[in-house]
Amino acid sequence: MGIIEKMRLDGKAIYVTGAASGIGKCAAMAFAEAGADVAIVDINLEGAQKVAEEIKEATGSNTIAIQCDVTNQEQVEAMVAKVVETYGKLDACYNNAGICINEDAEKMTYEQWLKVININLNGVFLCATAAGRVMLKQGYGSIINTASMSGHIVNVPQPQCAYNASKAGVIMLTKSLAVEWAKKNVRVNCISPGYIGTELILNNEGLKPLMKQWNDMAPMGRVGKPEELQSILVYLAGDSCPFTTGSDIVVDGAFTCF
Repeated sequence: MGIIEKMRLDGKAIYVTGAASGIGKCAAMAFAEAGADVAIVDINLEGAQKVAEEIKEATGSNTIAIQCDVTNQEQVEAMVAKVVETYGKLDACYNNAGICINEDAEKMTYEQWLKVININLNGVFLCATAAGRVMLKQGYGSIINTASMSGHIVNVPQPQCAYNASKAGVIMLTKSLAVEWAKKNVRVNCISPGYIGTELILNNEGLKPLMKQWNDMAPMGRVGKPEELQSILVYLAGDSCPFTTGSDIVVDGAFTCF
């Protein structure tokens, strides 16, 4: 099998969390275009259903929509079980759901801190371990997590200590799981995007002054596009990189290089 064939995802079953919009939606579309059947997972069921139909119409993928709060262990376990019930297996998953609260540390409430940590870090742990149990039993699988360049640097000018801490945690969680499961043929990697211009960010008037500063600081002079993450996600989900595990792949237009 040549490298191009190995990059295909035909016959693979993949779920994506936070897939009703933004990076998650774009990733799900990429997986489907590469041949995979994709479960669109989001706390917003209506949004997930809309995306599932859109992807099915565009690619012919056997898509399903599943409502899931990634901070709820029972819901996460049920979501993974639904994916396996539907497709008979779980080849790969992309644990992408996340939020950011910009608040001065001295003003941030403990409830705000917990909300960010629960979704961004605990949610990844719950999803990765639930998927991991299936994959360990299968004897193979690929787990991809969304970290962030914010796990490497402290973003300015916005205060986001909880987000930064959660994403640094995702990076180390990814590496820890990768080492634990390395000899069991279950790969675990994460990507660390820089500023990505999703519709939510581009349409937020309050973020426009921040975006100007981000662009002024960026070596490429712009934020990234969700589509610019697609190829690395398809690569990590497929069979062309059996030696790639425990990696944190930074995709930030060189923002963290200085």
